[in-house]
Amino acid sequence: MAATMQDVADLAQVSLSTVSYTLSGKRPVSAETRARIESAMAELGFRRHAAARALASRRTHVLAVAYPVYGVALGATLNEIVSGAAAAARAAEYELVLWPVSSAEPELLHELAGQRTADGVVLMEVALDDPRIEVVEAAGLACALIGRTEDPGERVWVDIDFEDALEQAVTHLADLGHREIAFISRSQASVDAHYGPVVRAQRGYERAMAARGMRALSVTCDVTPPAGRRAMKRLLADVPDLTGVIVMNELALFGVSSALREAGRSVPDDVSVLAIAVADEISEMYERPLTYLGTTWKEQGARAVRGLLEVLDGRPAPAGVNLPCELHLRETTGPAPRP
Repeated sequence: MAATMQDVADLAQVSLSTVSYTLSGKRPVSAETRARIESAMAELGFRRHAAARALASRRTHVLAVAYPVYGVALGATLNEIVSGAAAAARAAEYELVLWPVSSAEPELLHELAGQRTADGVVLMEVALDDPRIEVVEAAGLACALIGRTEDPGERVWVDIDFEDALEQAVTHLADLGHREIAFISRSQASVDAHYGPVVRAQRGYERAMAARGMRALSVTCDVTPPAGRRAMKRLLADVPDLTGVIVMNELALFGVSSALREAGRSVPDDVSVLAIAVADEISEMYERPLTYLGTTWKEQGARAVRGLLEVLDGRPAPAGVNLPCELHLRETTGPAPRP
């Protein structure tokens, strides 16, 4: 059980109010008493509660993560991003809270930001023209972007180089002899919301395919296994000679697998499957270790929080970061089958 202020008071042999004054700075406390209290806190592993620190600094010492749920809960990859953000916040003695607010709900974000229960906001799943930014900044809060708008300006942002990731994916499959390569993206809702990763990945895919004289075969797909199954079945019906599929949709991957199995297509002998922007955990959950392009997801969340804290401390926002993806070769991609 976590130590309480009363535990600290008992060990330091002072009153509860004296501990409170020491934490808040509301009244003077002698150096000797302060030393005893701080020694007791260290011995008990007592963490200064955000509300107590707020009394002294006029800050809440809370950061909010605004995550728009496009019809799906927080997945493994996004969970790693949030874990990295939380670890960076804890290291700076900040708490992290989750606000499930989409770019289509600016009025809800306005209400949350207006309550000033957080010092700053980390916006996830950023759209190219994201109205949440104006809402947060109009409330007087600093913000950082996990992702970026079309023009992020001098704000804190940490994104993934999705254009390069799709170039790497197409190159890998093309070098293996594949010519009919499809791309299963995210939901139509995310396309309609101009969700940055979807737009940038689509651009990268189309550019890479056109550069090799190959036709682009892309479909949107909700972030669920059944949707992935339907998308894969549709592709197999429309493109009988399909031999490669790139998937940027971690939950749809499992539906893709079942559709291929039902169609009697072996992976990778008949069809190669390559995932984009997923965590290593997803690769290990697949039927066989999945070839994928990924990055340091926890570092993405941590960098966004550290940049936001710099702004809160009055320093200029650090330069935006575009993290590269690395290709991890596993067992789901191989040479294109002979005609």
